[in-house]
Amino acid sequence: MSLNIIVLAKQVPDTRNVGKDAMKEDGTINRAALPAIFNPEDLNALEQALRLKDANPGSTITLLTMGLPRAAEIIREAIYRGADSGVVLTDRALGGADTLATSYSLAQAVKKIGNYDIILGGRQAIDGDTAQVGPQIAEKLGLPQVTYAEEILDLKDGYVTVKRRLENGVETVKSPLPCVVTVNGTAAECRPRNAMRVQKYKYAASPSEAATLSEERKALLEKRPYLNLQEWSAAYVEADPMQIGLPGSPTKVKNVENVVFATKECRVLDDSDAAIEDLIKELITNHTIG
Repeated sequence: MSLNIIVLAKQVPDTRNVGKDAMKEDGTINRAALPAIFNPEDLNALEQALRLKDANPGSTITLLTMGLPRAAEIIREAIYRGADSGVVLTDRALGGADTLATSYSLAQAVKKIGNYDIILGGRQAIDGDTAQVGPQIAEKLGLPQVTYAEEILDLKDGYVTVKRRLENGVETVKSPLPCVVTVNGTAAECRPRNAMRVQKYKYAASPSEAATLSEERKALLEKRPYLNLQEWSAAYVEADPMQIGLPGSPTKVKNVENVVFATKECRVLDDSDAAIEDLIKELITNHTIG
């Protein structure tokens, strides 16, 4: 059977390189000051989608992302790896959204895409670590959800079977379709780019990107429609202005502080069993461990 698969993905700031300019005065992320990358667990979700596509000929994968126009970069990255198309949901009105507003906006975009069998996304994004957006989208769409997925074991007869990796073990669950599945970082890593797809789609561009291109590149986009990436606004997905962006976000950041960890003391031990045993006893006595 062929499937219509939607993969939710996010272009995130690389939190491994957070500096003093990472936050704005209003508590929102200064994305311009940080390198942008494909959210790692969304890549795990993409790999599960690609495996479903491999097992079900004729299936299609649409990547959906919300963010600045430059988020089209991760759509190209997904297409290089095997996705078919993508949509950038971008609008100034969407800026500053918390998880509630983000999930509402993405749910509206999913409704606009329509005709889907399964929605996959990473468990959480590294710029927030809330793990809330996927489940909230499922709730807004009225769909069953499977979280902490590590592997999709089977999909047939209108049901998907998923292995979940939990804190204290593993469980296998079955859910009716359509449904939302959020994928752990412990799932299989995403396959690398396909060289032939890179050559075919390297000039793919969104309308915002196309506006800055040379006439020659614009002519190429007109000649090859498959290179045109979709870009949707809040109005296009019929989003309520009071439920998106800052107006739709009840979460407010009161204060942001930089925490610097400093070592108070250092002790050098020899490699004898006695020295290590004495240190462990001391740590237990002062309740550092145990």
